[in-house]
Amino acid sequence: MNKLAQLIKLQDYISRYQIDMNRYPAQFIRMKKSGWERVKKEWESGNLVQNWEHIDEKNEIEEVEEKKRFSLKKLFKRNQNTNIEEVFETPVENRKEDSEDRLPDDDTTFYFKPNIIYNPQTLDELKKIFIDQFFHFQMKWASSTVREKSFVDSRFLRDSFLRTILQTLPDNYLVLYYPVIRLKNAPIELDIIILTPLECLCITMVEGEDFAVFIGNSEREHFWVKKVGKQDKKILNPIIQLNRMESIISKVFTQNKVEMPIRKILLSRNGYFDYPGTIYNLQFVDKREYPKWIQETRHSTSPMKHMQIQAAKALLSSVQTTSYNRIL
Repeated sequence: MNKLAQLIKLQDYISRYQIDMNRYPAQFIRMKKSGWERVKKEWESGNLVQNWEHIDEKNEIEEVEEKKRFSLKKLFKRNQNTNIEEVFETPVENRKEDSEDRLPDDDTTFYFKPNIIYNPQTLDELKKIFIDQFFHFQMKWASSTVREKSFVDSRFLRDSFLRTILQTLPDNYLVLYYPVIRLKNAPIELDIIILTPLECLCITMVEGEDFAVFIGNSEREHFWVKKVGKQDKKILNPIIQLNRMESIISKVFTQNKVEMPIRKILLSRNGYFDYPGTIYNLQFVDKREYPKWIQETRHSTSPMKHMQIQAAKALLSSVQTTSYNRIL
């Protein structure tokens, strides 16, 4: 099982990969492999259901929200005599802390055991359950370290595209999902970045009502038209955001001596693009092309590359992080 991409950064949340980018990618692959082999062995021996219990996803989301409210109360109480900005906005690399490698990891850092409500009848069914459960573990790695934790917006647990790329793309792909980059001390939220072993994919999603048509005439025009049935509505030209993201990443790569090609993708899973001609280094992927694109993207025979890791380090060194000390 190698179709589980690594979520190395989610918005401005603290990520384990920020602490040690050399360590966690390989650890992720080993943990996923050992977890699957253990679960498969339990299923084949008939001991699976007795060891598992079901967790309702709706209740889990509500629990996340409740923990968030409770933790905020504790956080503000703890810091009522201090500067809150120091807690929330201090860049990770500037915080005074000992090496995280010296700390013992919490019990759930390197051990994954899924929860299930019924005994799957086939290996493919078991695999689907394992992958769905593993998604929540990936979210944990992308929002906590041994020392720190970030509040996860529950909308990410329901984000279907995030699930798709994490559960479809191979584990040598590194994903940054709407990361917040610090540029001249100003935070800028980018869109979706996927670091493959060979290139950097910049993805801007353009989605609205089903079967909407997004009409553009020029790369530089400020507005496009979204057409739904007989209704027309002006929208900002999404290529502007995509070009800005490419420019920012290119600068980060140059500053850190990273040599990796950048490819831009404008993506709509449920709509269509109406654009004359083509644009250099930009791929339009709409409802017609999406199934083919996701299938082609998932096939990778190249192992993880040194330059890919360096690209990830460069981006993670430029991100903004909002978190709190979990050891209260």
